[in-house]
Amino acid sequence: MDPIRRHLLKAAGLFVASRAFANDQQGTSLQPSSVKPRHVLCFLGKNKSLLHPPQAVAKTIADFDFEIDRTYSQAKPDPHMERSFGVCWDRVFPKAWSTADEAAVVNHKAVLYLLSPPLEQQNAVAFSAAALRIVEEMIEAGATAVKGESAGVAHGLERWRSLGDQARKGAKTSQGLGMTLAVAKACRLAFAKRPLEGDRYYETVGYHFVGLPEIYVAKSRGNEWSAVMLMEELADAMADRGIEATLRDRKLTLSREQGYAEDDFKFNPYGVIRVEA
Repeated sequence: MDPIRRHLLKAAGLFVASRAFANDQQGTSLQPSSVKPRHVLCFLGKNKSLLHPPQAVAKTIADFDFEIDRTYSQAKPDPHMERSFGVCWDRVFPKAWSTADEAAVVNHKAVLYLLSPPLEQQNAVAFSAAALRIVEEMIEAGATAVKGESAGVAHGLERWRSLGDQARKGAKTSQGLGMTLAVAKACRLAFAKRPLEGDRYYETVGYHFVGLPEIYVAKSRGNEWSAVMLMEELADAMADRGIEATLRDRKLTLSREQGYAEDDFKFNPYGVIRVEA
């Protein structure tokens, strides 16, 4: 077993993912939710072999307790995929996808869904890093397009590879102490979508996959790009110093109020931070 795989397995089961999650939500007025997030990964491919990953990939999937969803995976095209990927492409990172990636979506012949185990807050980053590892291996095995279904975010293949590389390099520097800030950030960029435009706020969705609350920034504060910068600043601070300390320093509070029901994969059990004007 290679050192990175061993480290991820160990972190998923034994180590706190980062300093942010050790704090959890103690000291806040928000009661913890019993909901446990799950990754849903969507892969497209050229033929039905996509539904039967090679042995090495199948082992990675099994090692981290992911499973193939045989109910919704199919050995035929899904006519809804072009529109679905169209609204999910990450529009923050420059050239996050290419015309070749768009063509791969249009021309796909099979769809595979993978489900993660339910995630605890303390191991969310470790399992998200494992999800990135699986994405890399599935791409190497022939997957032609990939989407993080749970938060509705898609990247082109090169961007997925780059994010996987960032996470892998970050894991190498952890020296057995759990998941580093670099790993957490790579996973956040991979599996969270932002900015979504609501009536009053620019919103994130998917921060629960790195054990953090969502961040909603009032539209009256500025444009969507300034909102993204603030989202990143606050997320980095929470990952570094902890949720409670960041809320205290910024004079912010957590709320459970959000637009997703508890049975929705987008529901964040760790709450929402609203930054007003």
